[in-house]
Amino acid sequence: MPPTTPGTAAPTPDRSPDPAPGLGPRAAAVLVFGSSAAVLVVELVALRLLAPYLGLTLTTSTLVIGLALSAVALGSWAGGRAADRVDPRRTLAPLLALSGAAVAATPALVRTAAEVGGGALLLPAATASIVVPGALLSAVTPMVTKLRLTSLDETGTVVGRYSGIGTAGSIAGTVLTGFVLVAAVPVSAILVGLGVLLVVAGIATAAAVHGLPGAARAAALPVALVAAGGLAAVVAPGGCDAETAYHCLVLEEDPDREGGRLLLLDGVRHSYVDLDDPEHLEFAYVRAVAAAADAAYPSDAPLRAHHVGGGGLTVPRWLAVTRPGTTSTVSEIDPGVVAVDTAELGVDEGPALDVRVEDGRLGLGRLADASVDLVVGDAFGGVTVPWHLTTREALAEVARVLDDGGVYVANLIDHGALAFARAKVATLREAFAHVAVLAEPATLARGDDAGGNLVVVAGDRPVDPAALAAGLEARGTGWGVLVGDDVDAWVGGAEVLTDDHAPVDQLLQPYG
Repeated sequence: MPPTTPGTAAPTPDRSPDPAPGLGPRAAAVLVFGSSAAVLVVELVALRLLAPYLGLTLTTSTLVIGLALSAVALGSWAGGRAADRVDPRRTLAPLLALSGAAVAATPALVRTAAEVGGGALLLPAATASIVVPGALLSAVTPMVTKLRLTSLDETGTVVGRYSGIGTAGSIAGTVLTGFVLVAAVPVSAILVGLGVLLVVAGIATAAAVHGLPGAARAAALPVALVAAGGLAAVVAPGGCDAETAYHCLVLEEDPDREGGRLLLLDGVRHSYVDLDDPEHLEFAYVRAVAAAADAAYPSDAPLRAHHVGGGGLTVPRWLAVTRPGTTSTVSEIDPGVVAVDTAELGVDEGPALDVRVEDGRLGLGRLADASVDLVVGDAFGGVTVPWHLTTREALAEVARVLDDGGVYVANLIDHGALAFARAKVATLREAFAHVAVLAEPATLARGDDAGGNLVVVAGDRPVDPAALAAGLEARGTGWGVLVGDDVDAWVGGAEVLTDDHAPVDQLLQPYG
């Protein structure tokens, strides 16, 4: 102890002042946690927002993830540099408020850009909608870290603490969005609601640092921007009738057919149903599926059918009417699609129709050996068949559940070089003794204008090609048939798809 003069008080030890008056350690942790969570909410919801225009493919996911990571890198770098030059207490509130305004404007920005100029503005709008709020929000962590850093001796502790808190926030944002928000709240409401929360956080931060009068003055512009973004989201084009757990769903009435209903998922025509006439099959590929079923089995014989992918349940309805006594089980992964089938398309489940909300491959795994006569594959994510339904191992499951003489009929989409369709048929040739390809003549010839839907018919017994051709002609498809050596020539040297290597999105790259 230092000596003291009689009659004087001992000196008080020096205490470091609060490094961030008005922003204590709890408030700092909340800001870092919340801003990091918000970045992941924006990223995941952007996938849903873009799916109707770009498809929900690996290409779209890669684009969104790359943009989000670029935003994080840019925001962290720029935020750190700015924190060394400007007092972060002056910038935190504006960062939060501006990011909120940007997030709230995202639905209107992306949907309007998709509809204007043939979609030429979509990519720039998507980039801005992810990078701008992501960079602003990512700048929060280095600024908060600078404020809470009191000495070089604790640099590692402070940086590590807020890095960990930010990572925890990212995890929370991912889990909350994937398991709760997307299933329960429309995409527009998620983004506008998040924008509101960010503006409120900005105002609260301004109040804590500058007092209520300063916060009130700073609030006017971001509040107006968020309100404008919310209003624009309501009136912007490209809305959905329902935002399901997987899709933007639109159900359109056919003006030329009173009972006609067209089901679009993420902007792609998935199903057409005639409520008054289940025997009416609008799409050529569905007529080809019907022709294959009739060629494989007597036209009045009831079947045990399993459908991988449900959509509007057009084929199960047709089977129930044309083949009384048929039982159909359906694996449809999207509960929102099933809800629309029930509420809007008159589906009535019972002993003859069992619709199961489940993944298609897992649904196959739950079926008993040799338990069905017909498997219909018609599952899509945009224009892509989910890769895990295309592989040698998946087709082994199909072969397992088919009874002796059973038939697998699958719908595919491809164009150009037909790289995916040829790979899928090559894989079918390994799994089944007999494969037929049904498609338009240009596609069967692999001509310059090849593309569109194809239907493949596979089994361990041949289906009469003459009966297939007659059925296609009778149903007005204009399609032809390839079998035997012609299928081998059409496939060429296409690779076999396996669980270890099935680059379906890359084989379909021209669609992206």
